[in-house]
Amino acid sequence: MSDHGASGQLARSLMFVPGHREKMVAKASVLQTLDLAMFDIEDGVPPAEKDTARSLLEAKLPMLPSPRPRRFVRVNAIASDRFAKDVAAVVVPGVEGLALPKVESPDEVRAAERDVARREGETGASGLTFIVAIESARGLLRAPEIAAASPRVMGLMFGAEDFANDLGLPTDRRGAARELAQARAQVVFAAASAHVQSYDGVWPEIADLDGLRRDSIQARELGFTGKTLIHPGQIDTINAVFTPSEADVDLARRVVAAFEEAVRRGEGAIAFGGQLIDLPIVERARRVVALYEATR
Repeated sequence: MSDHGASGQLARSLMFVPGHREKMVAKASVLQTLDLAMFDIEDGVPPAEKDTARSLLEAKLPMLPSPRPRRFVRVNAIASDRFAKDVAAVVVPGVEGLALPKVESPDEVRAAERDVARREGETGASGLTFIVAIESARGLLRAPEIAAASPRVMGLMFGAEDFANDLGLPTDRRGAARELAQARAQVVFAAASAHVQSYDGVWPEIADLDGLRRDSIQARELGFTGKTLIHPGQIDTINAVFTPSEADVDLARRVVAAFEEAVRRGEGAIAFGGQLIDLPIVERARRVVALYEATR
């Protein structure tokens, strides 16, 4: 778990919500088990509906209930002619952050930071954070710089479909992103290097919950801290995979307690359950406990 996650910005499940569909926006805003809703005015919205989506979110976002799920908006690309209008419409009190798509350089993040800070000053909104999408080979090569470009960056998000398109992979990619394990791991490494979270791409087969679980487990084993999704029926599976089990938490607490007792005796490492326990293992155990407690 990243430092940001441990500090309360928990996001295991992040759902894309088409911003031009008023009923979907309303339903998503009351999904208590969802960690983060990303109301979309980018690729999840047909080009002819983007203005509608922007106007709808501008009107609805300040009135949505809180505190869960957290409210983010996926705006259009920073370099596009839509970005400034998106920021002007959706940077309002109650919106917690923006998802920035197709980012390929740290300069883009810093440009977005300037625009958002200016708009915050105008609207009274404050403290917006960024989820930055890595969706191309160029973006992946600069991902560590991108992750560290601004203190507003909360996490990196892997955009599997756009990344696959950039690589020229086939259209039919069942079991999405398994063939992209190396790229997925690089996103995790880049995020970890900047102490921010990392979010895996979507599992596109809505009815295949077994496949979703397997893909989520692979993502967790790669080091991702959460996963994006496209349907409410996927929330519980993702949350379960990215939340430590009670057995994991019990072990972690016993490791921490045993180590702290050893420190009081002046020892720097101990044997626990047949394993040598030293500070790095204890820090991992503390993060497990912190993540579990953040979900309660």
